[in-house]
Amino acid sequence: MTAHVLVKDEFLLSRILSRQRTAFDRDGAPALDQRKADLRKLKAAVLARRKEIEDALNADFGNRSAYETRIMELVPIIQSINYLKRNLRAWMRPERRRVAIHFTGARAYVVQQPLGVIGIISPWNYPLSLALIPLATALAAGNRVMLKPSELAPATATFLKRMLEDLYGEDRVSVVTGGADVGATFASLPFDHLAFTGSTSVGKLVMKKAAENLVPVTLELGGKSPVVLGPDADIETAAMRIAYGKLANAGQTCIAPDYVLVPDKNAETFLSAYRASVATLYPNGIASDTYTSIISTRHLDRLRDLVADAKKKGARIVDVAPSTDARNESRKFTPVVILGATSDMAIMREEIFGPVLPVVTYRNIDGAIAFINDRPRPLALYYFGGDGEARRNVLARTTSGNVTINDTLMHYVQNALPFGGIGGSGMGAYHGPEGFKSFSHAKGIFEQSRWNLGGTLRPPFDRLTDMAIRYLLW
Repeated sequence: MTAHVLVKDEFLLSRILSRQRTAFDRDGAPALDQRKADLRKLKAAVLARRKEIEDALNADFGNRSAYETRIMELVPIIQSINYLKRNLRAWMRPERRRVAIHFTGARAYVVQQPLGVIGIISPWNYPLSLALIPLATALAAGNRVMLKPSELAPATATFLKRMLEDLYGEDRVSVVTGGADVGATFASLPFDHLAFTGSTSVGKLVMKKAAENLVPVTLELGGKSPVVLGPDADIETAAMRIAYGKLANAGQTCIAPDYVLVPDKNAETFLSAYRASVATLYPNGIASDTYTSIISTRHLDRLRDLVADAKKKGARIVDVAPSTDARNESRKFTPVVILGATSDMAIMREEIFGPVLPVVTYRNIDGAIAFINDRPRPLALYYFGGDGEARRNVLARTTSGNVTINDTLMHYVQNALPFGGIGGSGMGAYHGPEGFKSFSHAKGIFEQSRWNLGGTLRPPFDRLTDMAIRYLLW
């Protein structure tokens, strides 16, 4: 039965880890058929419990439409599992490597070996997909898994516990629930690898805990992902796609557009196009059933404070979807554009994680590039415009986790691409072959032949040794 930890209990967590590691050492790396069977079971369970999943997520957010859950959670999970199954045989196949000429006759190759037990700490904003996609990847790589879902999405955490304990024994997959104290204890366990998705501030604490046991980490942290409207961008198309990327899940997305860099002359044109796009996406404003609530009152208050700080420091605040629900009892936050945002405002220093969009103007593309490079490396960067010099400069002279051109978010659902941050937005990657490799050990193997020139480099040294050394130093 999958463990359910309600209080901080280091002994219990260590015991689960020990049990999984013992099972891994006893059974060894699972064969291809076993891994595919584990993935098929996970896919079937998700599809069979769609209604239960939709209800759990709606309960956690207060309002989360079934449509958004299907698009943003279920589809990525199922497509990721399908991709893993299709490519697993090729990834598990030993990869031949070249041997030096003086070892001709020998063989060298790399095998991807499971690491053992993977710890996964998943967040609240996409509490199903950001738990199950890393889980599926770790299982595909042949590992055992301990999963700690976010306590801010308790209904989904409870669902994950029930579903996964029905599918796998505790020695293969264990779900650990609880608050921040349990999370801190979880991060301090001597896993073979620890994957964390969440804020930069918590990511630093997780990495510090993991470092005590020299546990390697994959950190997906987010940050302030910019959008650059090039001088030749189609503003109406850009505004619609930015609005979708910004307002999906009410902006509670780690790769949501955080702010937009717009040419000076196009600021008001963009504002009008963005307002029209929001009206198209959500005809009833925040009263629309498809517009998601903010996860908690604390996060709602944080967004209000960010906007209030910007207004106090001289920004122009524009509501782009006025509410028809004066009571606003559902924790929904009205989409806002902030014009005249400056670097001394909190909203330009902190990841927004909500439906608030600062617009920053620039005179030339060099200024836009400098603005991005003056800040920590973002998890995502978006560029709108043709394949001209401006676009080439932005791509060549900025560094980010990933890039989508002429759209937003869509790099995430390309299963063959790695997904990960750099610098302040994280380290390591999952998705694609890189995800499989993140949860595997690339073991290099050298198989010596009976006869080889390398033997001339061993004592006793003679004229042939000298000739061999001269050749190698040439």
